[in-house]
Amino acid sequence: MKFSEVEIEHLLKAWAAITLAFAIYFSGGDVFSSKFTGWLLISALTVGVGFLFHEMGHKYVAQRYHCFAEFRAFNGMLVLAVLMSFLGFIFAAPGAVMIQGYVNKERNGKISLAGPLVNVGLAVIFLGLILLGFSNEFTSIGLMINGLLAAFNMIPFLNFDGKKILAWNKIAYFLTLGAAIALMVVRGLV
Repeated sequence: MKFSEVEIEHLLKAWAAITLAFAIYFSGGDVFSSKFTGWLLISALTVGVGFLFHEMGHKYVAQRYHCFAEFRAFNGMLVLAVLMSFLGFIFAAPGAVMIQGYVNKERNGKISLAGPLVNVGLAVIFLGLILLGFSNEFTSIGLMINGLLAAFNMIPFLNFDGKKILAWNKIAYFLTLGAAIALMVVRGLV
């Protein structure tokens, strides 16, 4: 994959803001707690990696179709995510991969599917770690967040991935949505 300096800056900015927002949320807004640094680390490696790999999934498939694809952060949404985390609620729309090139309905569906599939894959990895006996806050949050990211992005509304996937292939849509929901249900059981 090819990255510009601007894209790297936007990815790092979004990763930092999402990490901070979730650390604030997980700590109950107590940024002066002795556990806050731990929440920052857990958030960076679960939410941050889930977000980053989700976007890189879109970018990878788009570039395989010889499209220009670069992530751009939505600064206002990053600030909103951090501010809302102090209220005990997060709505995170950190940005998106901007794509230029020939993209028909099938290609758009496959590019869109790549992000949620990455989150499903990460959730499965976290579930595997839990089943192997590595059950802790890190693996539990990794499973929950990646299942949630996959399911949330499958909402068939506005410019969400789900709308483009559903327009392309209903089977791919429902299999991915089902996997994401199943992983969140399993998280409640383990």
